[in-house]
Amino acid sequence: MTNSADIYCVAAEWLVQPGHEETVGRLLREAAQAVRANEPGNLVYTAHQSAEEPARFFIYEQYVNQEAQLAHRETADFKRIVLGQIVPLLAERKTTFYRLLL
Repeated sequence: MTNSADIYCVAAEWLVQPGHEETVGRLLREAAQAVRANEPGNLVYTAHQSAEEPARFFIYEQYVNQEAQLAHRETADFKRIVLGQIVPLLAERKTTFYRLLL
């Protein structure tokens, strides 16, 4: 059972370089499927695209603990999809980490 005090959350905000919105959207769907299928420490992985500014994306993730989130960053899928294919297409990238309060 997961202790809610251990749940570790990630909020990422990305601004994509012009013309790469569709590619990043497709890659985020691929990344989400991989995380959900292969990472038992992941509780939530959702990606959103701004309705007003299609080049802006928001990704929200929850993990059973910080260790599971760190393990996520070491997966082959994260390295291949996010670091290898998405990050080179970003103009801005901000990531904030949170602990669940309730």
